[in-house]
Amino acid sequence: MSLKRIGKHLVVRRARVRKAFPPKSLAAIEQAIKASEATHAGQIRFVVEAALDGAPLFRDQSARERAIDVFAQLRVWDTEHNNGVLIYLLLADRDVEIVVDRGIDRHVGTAGWEAICQMMETHFRAGRFEQGVIAGIAAVTSHLQRHFPGDDTNANELPDAPVVL
Repeated sequence: MSLKRIGKHLVVRRARVRKAFPPKSLAAIEQAIKASEATHAGQIRFVVEAALDGAPLFRDQSARERAIDVFAQLRVWDTEHNNGVLIYLLLADRDVEIVVDRGIDRHVGTAGWEAICQMMETHFRAGRFEQGVIAGIAAVTSHLQRHFPGDDTNANELPDAPVVL
């Protein structure tokens, strides 16, 4: 457990999320998800969390482990074609994690998801939070369109609104 990490997590609060993602940005991200899901049979969720607190922080839970917990809590795995995708941002660690269900993961693999995370993190380092998320959604969309093309019966199985924890 790093004291530096604990300090960052104790300082970063929800106000930082509101600064990086004002309501207008959250609405634009929701629209990007809606537009994306109209073109394929997959499901995308975006979650941003300011910082860890309590037990997860003092257990030194990684952003990846937290993203997996959120993936389960939001039931992103519970889609008809096993093609749910969670894009998770932990602001205090400046870390993006993509957690995906087995249906889409077998087509893309770890390296493909990591490339999207790195591209998004580049945007975030430059202060372009909304653009980074929308670029990430576009990259995820290209994989979902290729492997789970849509049709007129696409059901919206998960909410499109971003989640702020």
